[in-house]
Amino acid sequence: MFKKETYTERRAALKKAVGTGLLLFLGNDESSCNYADNTYPFRQDSSFLYFFGLPFAGLAAVIDLDEDRETVFGDELTMDAIVWTGARPTLREKSAAAGICHVKPSRELEACLREAVRTGRPVHYLPSYRPEHQIKLWRLLGTLPDNETPSTPFVRAVVNLRNCKTEEEIAEIEKACRVSAEMHLAMIRTVRPGIRECEVAAAVEAVAAAQNCRLSFPTIATVNGQTLHNHDHGNRVKSGDLFLLDAGAETETGYAGDLSTTVPADPVFTARQRDIHDIQQASCAASVAALRPGIRFEEVYDLSARIIVDGLKSLGLMRGDAAEAVAAGAHALFYPHGLGHMMGLDVHDMENLGELYVGYDGQPRSRQFGRRSLRLARRLEPGFVHTIEPGIYFIPELIDQWHEGKRFADFINYDRVMTYRDFGGIRNEDDYLITDTGARLLGTKISRKAEDLEKMRGELP
Repeated sequence: MFKKETYTERRAALKKAVGTGLLLFLGNDESSCNYADNTYPFRQDSSFLYFFGLPFAGLAAVIDLDEDRETVFGDELTMDAIVWTGARPTLREKSAAAGICHVKPSRELEACLREAVRTGRPVHYLPSYRPEHQIKLWRLLGTLPDNETPSTPFVRAVVNLRNCKTEEEIAEIEKACRVSAEMHLAMIRTVRPGIRECEVAAAVEAVAAAQNCRLSFPTIATVNGQTLHNHDHGNRVKSGDLFLLDAGAETETGYAGDLSTTVPADPVFTARQRDIHDIQQASCAASVAALRPGIRFEEVYDLSARIIVDGLKSLGLMRGDAAEAVAAGAHALFYPHGLGHMMGLDVHDMENLGELYVGYDGQPRSRQFGRRSLRLARRLEPGFVHTIEPGIYFIPELIDQWHEGKRFADFINYDRVMTYRDFGGIRNEDDYLITDTGARLLGTKISRKAEDLEKMRGELP
């Protein structure tokens, strides 16, 4: 946890932004894996963490805006629980560390909310992402799960507060990024022909565990980089493969890092691999150079895509005007996702609150394939933390579909593309803080230049 004043100041800013009624925060419960006592690792709801800092299961909180009262609802450990978990501070003691002096048993939450509903007072709550939250809302408020109507003013207030990171948050994200970089260096040292993907993933995840960090998302460690979220680790690495790692650490306070690195299984890239890798790196460099307060991130995405199109034109894979190709969406055959996403207490920060508000500031998003996957498009502001992660992929099923339909044939040379059908994919990713004048890399720099990666690969035993 941060110091008590951090949480009291956050709640004060939130109260000022919303105005009237009750703000309901549902913390997370333990979630069973295959029977009640065998649970998944517990992770507190991020907005609950942000405003209350309490990483414990079974809690809820209510901020009464009209009476200026903040209450945590939960239950003290029973002796049966203490036998298994050991002694812990009381809930009142834990809550005091977050500046909360009112603590009530869980059973009193329903009466508190029902009274508010009975007297016509608004009860604001955030979108739910767990089924049990929907059931709780139904029970507590009489709100049917399929008719859930979260409070837009509450959502926007939370987004506006959490989007701009404070110095203490940045320090935590930096820590997560440093550990994440060590995870990626472990991959670079470990990958070789003959090893299994699961062995690489194990080496990567051991780095996080050794620093008392958990994973910020399930590790992607794969020779099939063309599959964007590939969590299968069952393949054996072969000579000639590319190996893509997308992995990050999460600190004890819940802040995330998120990096991607692609290396050859062999000591050096093949000529074809290096050609594509260098285009991806040119896109990264141009994107980072463009970062500054006030620029729309979608403009940076367009720049990254034009660089990729121009590079692919040099290899005979695309043709025509790069800007026209990007406007039409032809680049998405090779680059079907966004350039980056916000980061903080979630690796895709506040995605459960809706990218319409987090990444688009309430503006509509495109429906165009590829462009519709932008998680961030809004004007950048100092304090934003986000990723930069352009990628180039050769997805056989997508190539075949577009080829059959002759999609964007004015821009795509399918005869040439078919010779790359089994290439795979390349993505490299870093995390950046928007400053008053530009952007700053967070964490430890890992050079993704081909010659630097080859030097690191060549130093392996």
